[in-house]
Amino acid sequence: MLRALIVDDERLSREKIRTFLAAREDVAVVGEAANVRQAIAAITSERPDLVFLDIQMPGGDGFDIARALPETTAVVFVTAHDEYALRAFDIAAVDYLLKPFDRRRFDQAVERVKKNGGRPRDAASAFFTVRKRDKVLLVAVKDVDWIEAEGKYVRIHVREQSHLIRDGIAAVEARLEKRQFVRIHRSTIVNLRRIAEMQRGEGGDYIVVLHDGTRLTLSRRFRAHVREMTGLDL
Repeated sequence: MLRALIVDDERLSREKIRTFLAAREDVAVVGEAANVRQAIAAITSERPDLVFLDIQMPGGDGFDIARALPETTAVVFVTAHDEYALRAFDIAAVDYLLKPFDRRRFDQAVERVKKNGGRPRDAASAFFTVRKRDKVLLVAVKDVDWIEAEGKYVRIHVREQSHLIRDGIAAVEARLEKRQFVRIHRSTIVNLRRIAEMQRGEGGDYIVVLHDGTRLTLSRRFRAHVREMTGLDL
């Protein structure tokens, strides 16, 4: 049973979260707070496992509260503003609910908390945040098939979809798990788990073939690194 605290200066928002939680048997609401002072007092007295946390509130903001929480306390931000998503995951929020949200999306956030068991230390590198008009998508890094440079930015490919990320390829590569992703070209990074085979191409280059049939060039510059990562005789 997770013990949850609801922190939001909007009464209707607090009531909505409480109603959604009332339908679950695995979460108990231990308190509510409408400002930073009340939130700190409730966290000190109740020691919740999970905090649903608004960002813009009287007396400060949700980031002040989140940074003061123990690492074992999970944080789900609940806000009407998508521009804070990157900051939220930089401080290891488990999820980011953008108002208005429905019960299905809310339950997804709770299930993610249960799976993580708190704030993961590597949350900032666990997801890519993608802006799509009026919403922010969370794309799990582990689900990305491959990444390509596109001008100053990169495009991540996830199954049949692709998303533009406003970071350079070097910055994105620095966030990736080195045992899972490998650079095969100055403009291409591949998830090792998606590689089906290597084929010798023309001019001494190799072709990396993914499970979905995507064909990518392995340049000579990165061949030794790929050989080291995969153990293949290239």
